[in-house]
Amino acid sequence: MSSVPEARTAGTSRPTRVLVVGSGWRFTSGISYYTCRLANAFAERTTTSVVLMRRLVPRFLYPGRSRVGSVVNDVDYSPDIDVYDGVDWYWGRSARGVSGFLDRTRPDVVVLQWWTGAVLHSYLLLARALHRRGAKVVIEWHEVQDTGEARVPGVVRYVRSAMKALLRRVDAHVVHSEYDSELLQGAYGLDPRQITVIPHGPYDHVLDATAVRSDAATGDAPLRLLFFGTIRPYKGLEDLVEAFSSLPRELAEKFRLTIVGETWEGWTAPLDAVRNSPNGDRIDLVNRYVTDAEVRTHFAAADAVVLPYRRSSSSGPLQMAMSAGLPTVVTSVGGLVEAARDYEGAVFVPPAAPVELAAALRGLLERRGERYADPHSWDTSVTRFARVFATLGVPGSVAGPRAASADARAPRHDDARRDVVA
Repeated sequence: MSSVPEARTAGTSRPTRVLVVGSGWRFTSGISYYTCRLANAFAERTTTSVVLMRRLVPRFLYPGRSRVGSVVNDVDYSPDIDVYDGVDWYWGRSARGVSGFLDRTRPDVVVLQWWTGAVLHSYLLLARALHRRGAKVVIEWHEVQDTGEARVPGVVRYVRSAMKALLRRVDAHVVHSEYDSELLQGAYGLDPRQITVIPHGPYDHVLDATAVRSDAATGDAPLRLLFFGTIRPYKGLEDLVEAFSSLPRELAEKFRLTIVGETWEGWTAPLDAVRNSPNGDRIDLVNRYVTDAEVRTHFAAADAVVLPYRRSSSSGPLQMAMSAGLPTVVTSVGGLVEAARDYEGAVFVPPAAPVELAAALRGLLERRGERYADPHSWDTSVTRFARVFATLGVPGSVAGPRAASADARAPRHDDARRDVVA
């Protein structure tokens, strides 16, 4: 990680005006939640606005096309935040309207959330407009390129070519791990001094303080395992099903595996494996994108989480598991090792290794009822962003948390100030 000094606050007369750009709620994904949680964390410290990417792609191209436009979230933006909802992939009125929004909010610095090439042309538009207005531009990379896009040669060439134009307008880069920093340097030849590692913030909005498990600590009830997240080739769910299927029947009866996730990229191999499993009657499948209320129910019911990724830069479900304090079996791939290395509940196993994964499942029986502290916080994330802003000479200051700040985790739908494009 590059060395950055403490944020400068002396001599500043106003809060720094921060703009966060990321995924909106129409095409809800993990980045939609991250954009919201980061913006709410900034809003507790400083003046914050948000520009959302609304229609990411033509609907028929989106893996979750059947739920586009459905409301699954009850987490929303703080009423302190100006929200522009949003910019469509085809621009039109949505692109013209964002210019007036930028004139009104006058951001000093923008944090662009990067996760897909679908937003690249819009990010170029915004970066140019913001540079004309004197704002600094920071990209926060969640991965160098989406795994599904990376398998499409034309998309890879487009992103690599057009990204060069965007990078000329970027002042600093943020990643979640040293692993991603090295990937980014290798992909685009970036100066490592421009890259700062800031860990992913917690997803404690999945916590349900009212949930009570009467059987959670008893040895008679089955240990409830949870796999959560989209079902895609790199998620390794088929490895978990194979490991679970390999358990002797008397051992399998000590567990209950719940799989919660929406199928993407036509990846049905794990579902076929569930149907053919000798322990299939011990597996519950919820094959869709669930609401926030359902997420809280599933994590409250779980005794442990299992995330058998074959590759990953970062993981929202891993953050959820740590926020819930659950024992978590996770593969030692990509940035996940760094994300969970300070989490005492983490059990690391090799990727694509069902035998080792089955052994880790057996070991979870000894951790029944144990809970662990999440080492991550949004306060840490914002503090480190403030240091990055300081090195860029961004005006104003990102001070300590406001005494009267709103709860960033509270559900909000009707009180945030929004510019909505019809």
